[in-house]
Amino acid sequence: MDLHQFLFGVYPYIALVTFALGSWIRFDHEQYTWKSDSSQLLSKQHMRFASNVFHIGMLGIFFGHLVGMLTPHSVFLALGISDAAHQGIAIFAGGIFGLMVILGGAILWLRRMFNKRVRAASRWMDINILGWIILTALVGFSTIFWSIGHAEHQDFTVMIRLTEYVQSVVTLQANPDLLRGLDTVYKLHMFLGLSVFLFFPFTRLVHIWSAPVGYLFRAYQIVRAKRV
Repeated sequence: MDLHQFLFGVYPYIALVTFALGSWIRFDHEQYTWKSDSSQLLSKQHMRFASNVFHIGMLGIFFGHLVGMLTPHSVFLALGISDAAHQGIAIFAGGIFGLMVILGGAILWLRRMFNKRVRAASRWMDINILGWIILTALVGFSTIFWSIGHAEHQDFTVMIRLTEYVQSVVTLQANPDLLRGLDTVYKLHMFLGLSVFLFFPFTRLVHIWSAPVGYLFRAYQIVRAKRV
C-alpha cells in the first residue's frame, strides 16, 4: 500500500470513525466540556462581526459541499444544470463563503492569540483547530484558480472525479485512484478537510451537535401583562 492509497483509501475512514465514535464517547463521559467555550464575556471587541461572518461562511461551505459533492452527477443533468453551470456555481459560492471563513476566522484567531484575557482562557486546541480551519479554507480558496483554468478549457473532469471520489467514500467503496494525477492542491485540500473530522471530537467544535435547531420552529409564546 503506497502513501496515496493510505491517505485517500484508509485515512478517510480513520477520520470519520474517530469523528462519530469520539463525539459519542465525549458526550457520554465529558458532558461538562460539551460547550462552545464562548469568550464574548471576556472581550467583545470585533467578536460579533467576526463570529457572524465566520459562522455564516462555515454553514455555506458545509452545505455547499454537502449538496455539490454528494448529489449524483446524473441528478444535476436531469435538473438541467450543466457541468459548466455546476462548476461556475461552485467557484462563485465557494469563493464568497471561503473568503468569509478566512476573514472571520483570521480575526477570531488573532483575537485569541493577542488578547491577553482571551488567550489566558483559551486551550491549545482552541487556537489550533481555528488555525487548521483557516488553512483548509485558504487551500480550498486557492483551488478556485485551478478550477477557473479548467472551466476556461471546458474541462470538467476534475470536478466530476472529485465528486465521484467523495461519493465512493460515503458509500464505503473508497476509490483513491480517482484522485491520482490531479493537481496536488486538490489532494491537499481533501486531506486537510478530512483532518477536521479527525480533530472534531477533541475540540470545542462538538457544540455543533447541540445547535438549537428546534428553536427556529418552536411555537410562539403568549405573554400576558401583569395588571396591578
